[in-house]
Amino acid sequence: MATPLRLGIAGLGTVGGALARLVEAKRDALEKRAQRRIEIVAVSARDRMRERGFSTEGMAWHDDPVSLASHAEIDAYVELVGGSEGAALESVKAALNRGIPVITANKALLAHHGVQLAKLAAKKNSTILFEAAVAGGIPVIKTMREALAGNEVARVYGILNGTCNYILTRMEKEGLTFAECLAEAQRLGYAEADPTFDVGGFDAAHKLAILTSLAFGCEIDLDSIFIEGISNVAIEDIEAAAELGYRIKLLAVAQRTDTGIEQRVHPTMIPTKSALAQVDGVTNAVAIDSDLLGSILLAGPGAGGNATASAVLSDVMDLAIGSVTPTLGVAPANLTPYKRARMRAHEGGYYIRLSVLDRVGAFASIARRMAENQISLESIVQRRRDSDGAESDVAPVVLITHETTEAAVRKALDLVSKDGHLKGEPHMIRIEDLSRD
Repeated sequence: MATPLRLGIAGLGTVGGALARLVEAKRDALEKRAQRRIEIVAVSARDRMRERGFSTEGMAWHDDPVSLASHAEIDAYVELVGGSEGAALESVKAALNRGIPVITANKALLAHHGVQLAKLAAKKNSTILFEAAVAGGIPVIKTMREALAGNEVARVYGILNGTCNYILTRMEKEGLTFAECLAEAQRLGYAEADPTFDVGGFDAAHKLAILTSLAFGCEIDLDSIFIEGISNVAIEDIEAAAELGYRIKLLAVAQRTDTGIEQRVHPTMIPTKSALAQVDGVTNAVAIDSDLLGSILLAGPGAGGNATASAVLSDVMDLAIGSVTPTLGVAPANLTPYKRARMRAHEGGYYIRLSVLDRVGAFASIARRMAENQISLESIVQRRRDSDGAESDVAPVVLITHETTEAAVRKALDLVSKDGHLKGEPHMIRIEDLSRD
């Protein structure tokens, strides 16, 4: 039987602890499958005395992840520290410089430094595995890096943040406000005390940047992603979407166009009948459109100790068996430069919510501004006013546009606002039909 695969794990929090317990509980089954033993021989964490549900006896303890990666007698380094800089980045570099493969769940690290690290791994005849970095326990990285190797991907999109999906689901099903749902998500541990990274769309953007590289064989370009979070989604939008036959999701989309690659993260109205619309709560889902398979959908738990540890363990087993591919699917030298697509018409149109001051000429002025920017309106609906009579001088209005560009919509809305006919800021949500372009 082959020599054991010796692991060094940096970070023994929720995921690291779950991974250690899984390796211990499934030791015999893993050995039978890999034809070699999996052993955790070195660890690093902040608190040596914390109870974690497993014993660290016999494991070399390092207070510093960089020390673990640099000096421990290990065959693979598992980075579960988190963050795009500092100890996470330096420890991964240290491991790769030794020629030791790295396993990580760190999407921020890869979104910011993935290409640089992939080049270092290739130079040292090593690799980085990161199944757990995107969509938790869903095997989307392996699917895109290996199973779809013979396919040409046209588009990858999905629900990549469980916190946002939980909030939007609760708002729809229980009629709660964004603030109420966010507070509940924080109480349950689905959202951090500072939820900006999740609800602002940044977490989903990091994951999308990685998927884009795998889908199109290009360099990672986080800065080219348009990002808009869900904090401005109101219960009125949820209700209007339902009446129009849509549900609102925070959608991450990357697609190839004639002029380059388009990447965006934003609230989106998607048809209620679509499979993606049925993905509720903290669940994640990723859809991939390709030339040979058409459209496939992967869905499952996007976070949590066991789900993420399961994904990390799948990478461990690949190393143990010897099934390893280049970090980003192709050799770094073969990654194409990222080319950002030009602005184009959005085929699904836009939903626009306005609080229009109830005065003569307001509606005519809005229609004129839309026409000046070549925006065709499918419908104009005046929503019901508050039942208590509040804001009686304001008429809630919803506009649905035909295909147009976002630049045209934003220019028109800016002019409408300057005309002085609105109370507050206009609110816009894209409408996607999710059919293949």
